[in-house]
Amino acid sequence: MSARARRVAGWGLALLALANACAVAGLWLATGGPDDVHDLSSALTAAGRVAGLLGAYLVLVELLLLARIPLLERIAGFERLAAIHRVNGRAALGLLLGHAALITAGYTIGDRISLPGELERLITGYPGVITAIAGLALLVAVVVTSAVAVRRRLRYETWYFVHLYAYLAVALAFSHQLATGTDFVARPGARAYWYALYGVTLGALVAFRLGLPLARSLLVHRLRVERVIEESPGVVSVEVGGVRLDRLRARAGQFFSWRFLTRDRWWESHPFSLSAAPDGRRLRITVKGIGDYTAALKAIPAGTRVIAEGPFGSFTAAARRRPRVALIAGGVGITPIRALLEDMPGGPEDITVVYRALSDDDVILRTELDELAGRRGVEVHYELGGHDVLTPERLQALMPDIALRDVYVCGPPAMVEATRASLGRSGVSRRHIVTERFAF
Repeated sequence: MSARARRVAGWGLALLALANACAVAGLWLATGGPDDVHDLSSALTAAGRVAGLLGAYLVLVELLLLARIPLLERIAGFERLAAIHRVNGRAALGLLLGHAALITAGYTIGDRISLPGELERLITGYPGVITAIAGLALLVAVVVTSAVAVRRRLRYETWYFVHLYAYLAVALAFSHQLATGTDFVARPGARAYWYALYGVTLGALVAFRLGLPLARSLLVHRLRVERVIEESPGVVSVEVGGVRLDRLRARAGQFFSWRFLTRDRWWESHPFSLSAAPDGRRLRITVKGIGDYTAALKAIPAGTRVIAEGPFGSFTAAARRRPRVALIAGGVGITPIRALLEDMPGGPEDITVVYRALSDDDVILRTELDELAGRRGVEVHYELGGHDVLTPERLQALMPDIALRDVYVCGPPAMVEATRASLGRSGVSRRHIVTERFAF
């Protein structure tokens, strides 16, 4: 898809989302809207209704943003979609919390009873309220565990399963919306529109999160583990083979979400970047054992069936604008950088690799990197230390022309942000920095 086509499609989808938001707000206008606001109680209730409608709509948008819809991925790229997902999620939760607070306050004032009494009346007298409260609590848990400070303390498996509860939260709240929502009572057109919104969202999730990966992996490409190689203590590479893998159109620098169908791990899906350029016959990932799941990969037997969602990400040679490029990696972020080094066109002076690791023991794939660098005549610099090692002065010493290069940066979020800051002070404009954060 050309840049112009992406812009046109992006604006079209943005306008479609805005039009639906207006239609959702129109449900409130069609049932009286401002004409029903007469006092503080009715004003609070009206604001709560609008907040509830828009909050529920944004939750559906939230699910669609990461439903692995190929068109969205081509238009915006996975990382930008994830950023929009984070902002939209906080907005949705804020509106839904506002809905609960405003409705409760409005009814309490209007009924002239105590807050505890009003809460008891809402829970016992209105169908679906108790399940909606449970759904809201689950959404709070999902958003809280997405906060950086909390997420860093969680195992991936814990974070992943908490996020699965978002689907349960949506299901729990749905009956409440139709059963007690003034905007839907005795209004078949409004109910049909609301059903359509949920139906489209559910259809996209089933098709792109379940159906398409399953069909591609098991029926079309017949993905299986070919072999597992222990590169160094705690680091393994897994080679996955299949048929017609060229039709996946995977590129060096991209990642898949991998599900290995063993008896004890079939229910888990983890994102890993390709550590070698895809050749149409096999795909390879290289994983550092930093958790139960990654540590267990070395025991996966050959022949294990694999479901792979993807490819995702725009961290590819297609993002390159300049003749010369710098490839900067931190930690296990070297895996897509190694694939790019194998695949990216350019002469010996055009590509420079900088690999930041805490210590010599943390350097992975060194033999392959040195072999590739020697074959291509490319320089690879190993920089040992923390995130502050790659200062503007150090980067300029390694690459005096760095301000004239495209720079690819991949690694943990803190390393990526520190490196971006150093690059900015080195004269590299933001539009010439391509990043990939290794974080869930």
